[in-house]
Amino acid sequence: MPEGPAPSGRLGVLRRLRSVRMRLLVMALLPTLIILPLALAGAGWWWTKQFDRLLATKVNGDLTTARQYLNRLMEHSGASLEALGNSVAFAQVAGGDVAQMADFLSARRAALGLDFLYLLDEQGRCLAFVRKGEVWSAGADRSTQPPCERQWSVARQALEGQPSTQIDLFSAENLTRISPALAEQARIDLVSTPGAVPVERTQEGRGLVVQSGTPVLLLLADGQADAPMRAGGAHAGGAAVHGALIGGVLLNRNLDFIDTMNDLVYRRGSLPEGSEGTATLFVDDVRVSTNVRLFEGKRALGTRVSGEVRAAVLGQGRVWLDRAFVVNDWYISAYEPIVDSTGARVGMLYVGFLDAPFRTQKQMVLIVAIAGFLLVALITIPLLLRWAAAIFRPLEAMDRTISRVEAGEMDARTGITENADEIGRLAHHFDGLLALVQQRDAQLRSWADELDRRVVERTKELQAANEELAATQRRLVMSEKLASIGEITAGVAHEINNPVAVIQGNLDVARDVLGAAVNPVRTEFNLIDQQVHRINIIVSKLLQFARPGEFAGTSEPVHVPDVMGDCLLLVQHLMSSTEIAVVRQDSATGFIRMNRVELQQVLINLMVNALHAMAGGGTLTLISRDEARDGRDGVVLEVRDTGKGIAPEHIQRIFDPFFSTKGQGGTGLGLSISYTLVEQAGGEMAVESALGQGACFRLWLPCMDGTGG
Repeated sequence: MPEGPAPSGRLGVLRRLRSVRMRLLVMALLPTLIILPLALAGAGWWWTKQFDRLLATKVNGDLTTARQYLNRLMEHSGASLEALGNSVAFAQVAGGDVAQMADFLSARRAALGLDFLYLLDEQGRCLAFVRKGEVWSAGADRSTQPPCERQWSVARQALEGQPSTQIDLFSAENLTRISPALAEQARIDLVSTPGAVPVERTQEGRGLVVQSGTPVLLLLADGQADAPMRAGGAHAGGAAVHGALIGGVLLNRNLDFIDTMNDLVYRRGSLPEGSEGTATLFVDDVRVSTNVRLFEGKRALGTRVSGEVRAAVLGQGRVWLDRAFVVNDWYISAYEPIVDSTGARVGMLYVGFLDAPFRTQKQMVLIVAIAGFLLVALITIPLLLRWAAAIFRPLEAMDRTISRVEAGEMDARTGITENADEIGRLAHHFDGLLALVQQRDAQLRSWADELDRRVVERTKELQAANEELAATQRRLVMSEKLASIGEITAGVAHEINNPVAVIQGNLDVARDVLGAAVNPVRTEFNLIDQQVHRINIIVSKLLQFARPGEFAGTSEPVHVPDVMGDCLLLVQHLMSSTEIAVVRQDSATGFIRMNRVELQQVLINLMVNALHAMAGGGTLTLISRDEARDGRDGVVLEVRDTGKGIAPEHIQRIFDPFFSTKGQGGTGLGLSISYTLVEQAGGEMAVESALGQGACFRLWLPCMDGTGG
């Protein structure tokens, strides 16, 4: 069985994908190239998430530490102030002169690390106020109102007997009243920061202040319960009243506070090499105290947090634990809101560390894992392929052998003998099966050849019988046709000859009777003689065509142009009713050995068919020329017309007996008989035609010996 065309395109790809080789390869490589990479990718994704979660947990712990440090700072400030209010030293000066009290508070402010400290009586009136470099008391000659503020929650609670510590946001005006130096410390120029919410202001003047308040006892003079402590000393008989001691620390630009917080949160060695921890205190979204650097030696004061973080922390009050872009780099960041004594979110506390070293470590771990996988794959895949080849080799050999057998190589074998496994034994049995198939195929071919030989012999015998029958039928039809035509033509010739003889006799009598008087019409008499002679010739040719037996077998050579002229004369009556132009090209000089009457029959049949094909008019072309074929001299005759032509499906059957395209008007024997007559004369007959382009019938007839041109 011949091998079919190789599959191509999508069908070939599908067939290769469904092959046993491909499936075995998939089975062998599936764990290494698909399952393991998927598992590795899943583990990498899970580990990355866990790693990011650990970083978020760490930075959350760092934020907790920073918050605790801020809370301890506030607790320490409140405890220190409460201890001062309850101290013996404060009690000793509480009933004395206010100037002495102011000096005492000034000395204690520096020791407590406060930026300002003031004393209120139970009416909220300022008795003493101290700040760096300045001391004020109620007895001093001063034209301005002392900058003591009672509206803060810590002051109200202290006057009500409840100590507290809060963070409050002071306006620039409040800071200026308390201390121009503090206002200047809090004033920071805003720095344009990528990702921050656009604002029109260019400075931040507000300040975050840790305020502590504690209730204290004051001693008033006798009978002057509504008067403040007087200048000049205490009165032994005075009454004790409540007061409040208020102190505060500004956190803006408080670099010691922020650096101590950063050192506490990120001790040396707590972060990998290349990373660094940062801490920041925000007023609203502006960095007012930070160790984040814009560049070497300059802190990023005045820079602002990104809009995304601001919306989450200040807008929604959430704690941010994620990567964030801080000034000029990505940090693992933690932000939480700072609320004042009224519960309003006035700032943020931030801690974070550079993300790049951790990201590098994470990438290195993934690269090492991928490199390890690739190394394992490079080692194991060749081994797997080698093991799989032991399975593929016999299967591929059997597949190639099957293809060769399909192509006709019945002696093809796998030749595998060394494998002791199931597939090797299968290949060995497969070779045995192929040997058996080859033996049976040889037997079948022998039987088939014998059958073909007998069929050919019977077919030849049948063809010979058919040809003999066809020839007999053609001869019979031709004999009957010629006999009928002969009888009709003989009768017609007899009937024509009698009037022609009468005309000729009377013409001779008239010529004798008239004598010299015939001279004026001698030309007309000569024309009548010519036409009578022409009628005799036509009748003679009709008898020759109708009774070929009487004229056949003559040994005279036949000149083709003469026969063409005779045939034209016989079909002249068919051309009289149509506009047919006749073109002759006679260049043949040889004499053929075909019977003249038979050649006339062939040419007249071809001319009549050509005239019928040109019912509306056309050109009939008759050509004769000398042409040698296969070393023999001969003459070519062509009969061409410009009619409707022959259809391609008919041209192969045009010479078959009883085949006709004329319907009821034809018997289908004319061309068949003509073909047979040409073959009997040792010649050849062919046709060329196309629909709408006419037809050309070409005859080649051998010349008689010694008469070739």
